[in-house]
Amino acid sequence: MKQGEAEVLSIDGREVRITHPDKLYFSRQAQLSKLDIVRYYLSVAAGALSGIQGRPIVLKRFVNGAEGEAFYQKRAPSDRPHWLRTVTLSFPSGRTAEELVVDDAAGLAWIVNLGCIELHPHPVRSGDLDHPDELRIDLDPGPGISWVDVRRVSLEVKSVLEESGLRGWPKTSGSRGMHVIIRIQQRWGFSEVRRAALALSREVERRLPALASSKWWKEERHGVFLDYNQNAKDRTTASAYSVRPLPDARVSAPLHWHEVSDCDPEDFTVFTMPSRFAELGDPHASIDASAGSLDRLLELAARDEAAGLGDAPWPPHFRKAEGEAPRVAPSRAKGAARTSSEKKSAKRPRTKMPLLVIANSPSESAALAGLERWKSKHPEAAGHLAVDDVLVDRMRGRSSTWTRIRVNLRHVPEDRRPPQEPPDPDDDPTREWRERLSRERSSKDATEN
Repeated sequence: MKQGEAEVLSIDGREVRITHPDKLYFSRQAQLSKLDIVRYYLSVAAGALSGIQGRPIVLKRFVNGAEGEAFYQKRAPSDRPHWLRTVTLSFPSGRTAEELVVDDAAGLAWIVNLGCIELHPHPVRSGDLDHPDELRIDLDPGPGISWVDVRRVSLEVKSVLEESGLRGWPKTSGSRGMHVIIRIQQRWGFSEVRRAALALSREVERRLPALASSKWWKEERHGVFLDYNQNAKDRTTASAYSVRPLPDARVSAPLHWHEVSDCDPEDFTVFTMPSRFAELGDPHASIDASAGSLDRLLELAARDEAAGLGDAPWPPHFRKAEGEAPRVAPSRAKGAARTSSEKKSAKRPRTKMPLLVIANSPSESAALAGLERWKSKHPEAAGHLAVDDVLVDRMRGRSSTWTRIRVNLRHVPEDRRPPQEPPDPDDDPTREWRERLSRERSSKDATEN
């Protein structure tokens, strides 16, 4: 094969054309081409398919490799092979999209050829798009939080699940966190599944109050955040065996529970996972046989609500839910009057945090460089910052991702706090869309009034 020529793979009787097979997808530390990534997925195909088979999938495409920008593509490409099927999903916005469903190794290789080094399936099967068969617990450590702490929280999640009659299946996220996947009976809609996840998150926080957090706003969090909103409709996470865009090409590794206490996410990479899979098989091989009931978690949710704990914030593009607290970050709160139910659920007044937006950029490295420039410009304020005062937000829009960096000046004396300045850089790829949407809403309100 000449350099640059496509390579055609025969996979279970189907031909899949791999374009630009020699194109480097990892080059900074690991050296891996597009074809290397395809071959990795084929080596663990039985395990990778367990997480995506029969599910609509969002295509997160790294067309310039793991070191380039990624974008989300919900709609299936029109020039797909005839043997790849699709289903039509509806979203909270009211829009719909025809999304791909991958059923076999050939389909897996075909989407990897599009640059999908990560796999992002929805928690539903194509035969029933309204009732998830999976609850997802996403453990997201804050700045300065150790892997030991993540493992401790994950084991507490296991305990709460077992007390609720459910079995959790752990895996590394492929970055700094951990995921716990729970197969559930297809009896509940997205709202109820999210409600169960929120109840579980709050219970873990009660048991590990110094280490676990269910708080949505970053400035209120500490330790390991249990992201209950990953169970809201239209949210996806990287599934098992997904390759993550980190320099060492590590992957999201399914584990047995007995491995959690001493595992290290750096041990699971594109280079090590094929031999682990060949020797040990898939630790999640029997996951589909463990579908359980949410009844006990929903009973826990009802007890929380009776005690005054209302709904927690939803992602920003969802309509405000009944019983949801004000959807405004503490740093932007203006002391607006609360309803009686909100007053009842509040244990203490929300404190307005002094946050500054430092940088917005599709490039995380460019945003971090902007942070260093800010620190050089304001060395006295920077010297007061604790590790968790720097908030690195990985933002996701309708089809793009970017990094927002903020600093919390809570530890800086008030008379020494720098003012908000124009972010540097200030490249939010969703700004134009949000400003247009705001104008359309304002025009609609004026017309109706």
